[in-house]
Amino acid sequence: MSGHITRLLYEASGGNRDALDALMPLLYAQLHDAAHRQLRGERAGHTLDTAALVNETYLRLAAQERAQWQSRVQFLAVASLVMRRVLVNHAKQRNRHKRGGSGEPLTLGHAQHVAADTPEVDVEALDQALDRLAEIDARAARVVECRYFGGLDIHETAEALNIAAATVKRDWVLAKTWLRRELEGGAGAPEPAA
Repeated sequence: MSGHITRLLYEASGGNRDALDALMPLLYAQLHDAAHRQLRGERAGHTLDTAALVNETYLRLAAQERAQWQSRVQFLAVASLVMRRVLVNHAKQRNRHKRGGSGEPLTLGHAQHVAADTPEVDVEALDQALDRLAEIDARAARVVECRYFGGLDIHETAEALNIAAATVKRDWVLAKTWLRRELEGGAGAPEPAA
């Protein structure tokens, strides 16, 4: 199966839309699980459901003309970035429609969601914090995207980012700590090592 997925990814990189269409059913379950994890942390009454998030992610992936898919894990890592963008754009659009509000208040529960997978996360606040983290430590931010948004495990993240699993573990712990402090508004948050 892995060889078949790799071949389809290679063909999709060459512009073969049929290969990408054939690939999606093979990876749908993993994308669905990642989308479900993301939406589990959203507010009640969220207008995107799991299938809609997966479909929007697929449409954006299919629109990429220069994508060079190398492996299933790399594809899922890119999908995690796309999923993050979809959720953030959706949250921004929702907040634009609110009168005079910049979004729902950020609570300690939001920060703990990042660190301990508890419910309720403000996707916009997390996105902004991740952008700030990326300025300090781009690799740690990518680890969070792969792990949190893409649902990749330690070894898949290591493969996607071409780094050691021990580096992923270290970056994951540091990034969670930094994000928790950043989302709580604490000063002097530790900066993950480069």
